[in-house]
Amino acid sequence: MSRRKIILAVAPVAHMEKTIPSGIKNPVNPEDIAQQTVACAEAGASLVHLHVRDVDGTQIGDLKVFSHTIDLIREKSPILIQGSTGGKSNLSLELRSVSVDEPRVQMASLNMGSTNFGDGVYINTWDDIRYWANKMKKNRIIPELEIFDLSMIEAIKTLRKEGTLEDPLHFNFSLGFKGALSATATNLQTLIQAVGPNENWSLLHEGMEDFSLIGVAIGSGATGVRVGYEDGFYKARGELATNVELVEHAASLIRAMGCEVATVEEAKSMLGILR
Repeated sequence: MSRRKIILAVAPVAHMEKTIPSGIKNPVNPEDIAQQTVACAEAGASLVHLHVRDVDGTQIGDLKVFSHTIDLIREKSPILIQGSTGGKSNLSLELRSVSVDEPRVQMASLNMGSTNFGDGVYINTWDDIRYWANKMKKNRIIPELEIFDLSMIEAIKTLRKEGTLEDPLHFNFSLGFKGALSATATNLQTLIQAVGPNENWSLLHEGMEDFSLIGVAIGSGATGVRVGYEDGFYKARGELATNVELVEHAASLIRAMGCEVATVEEAKSMLGILR
C-alpha cells in the first residue's frame, strides 16, 4: 500500500513588518529568493508562495521584479509557483492580484473574507473575492482558499453553490494571525470538521515557533503543510533555522509520520494544475 503524499510548500520571504531575529537574513532581492527557493525545492518543497515585491521587499503592483525572480527560479527548478493576492496594502483590487497576470503562476492565494489583523482590518469583501476568483478562472490558475476564521467556511459554501468556486476546492487553514483564529489543535480540528470529509486542506501557522501543529495537521489528514520565513523562523523552541532547514525538518517529520513528500508532478496532480 502506497504512503499518503503531502505537498510541502515554502514561503521564504518574511513580511516587512515582521521583526527579523538577529542572525536571520530575510531574502528580498530576486537572486536571494531564487537561490533559497531552488535549495528548498531540492530539500523537498514542491510549491513556493511569493508576493509581488520590489528589490527592497515592499509590496507593489509591478511585475518586473517578480517575473525576474521566476526567471531565475525556472533556470534551475520546476517547483510550482503560487502567487499572492493578499498582504496588507493600499493597492487596488487589480494590483493586489497582479501576480495572476504572470503566465508562469500556477496557483494563487484567495482570501475568503475580512478579519482583524493586528491593529488593522484585512478587508476582503464578497465582491473582492468574486473579482479575484473570476480572474483566476480566466487565467487558468488554481485558487488556494485562505481560511482565517470559521465563518469563512460558510462563505466558501455560498461561492461554491453560485459557481464562483469550482470543485475540487483547496482549503488552506491560516492560523495564528493576531485578531483571527489562534493556532491551536482544537481550532484546527474544528475547521477540519467544518469542511467535511474528503476535502483537500493544508495548514500554515503564522508565528510558528515549533512544528507541533504541523505534526497535528499531518496526523489529521492534511494534503499540504507550509513552512518558511513568512510564517516563522524556528524549527524548535529557541532554535532558529534557515528556510532550507525548515523544509528539511518538515520533510523529515512527514516521513517519520509514515507519509511521503509529494514531488512536483505529484503535487500538480493533487492540485489539478494542468500547466
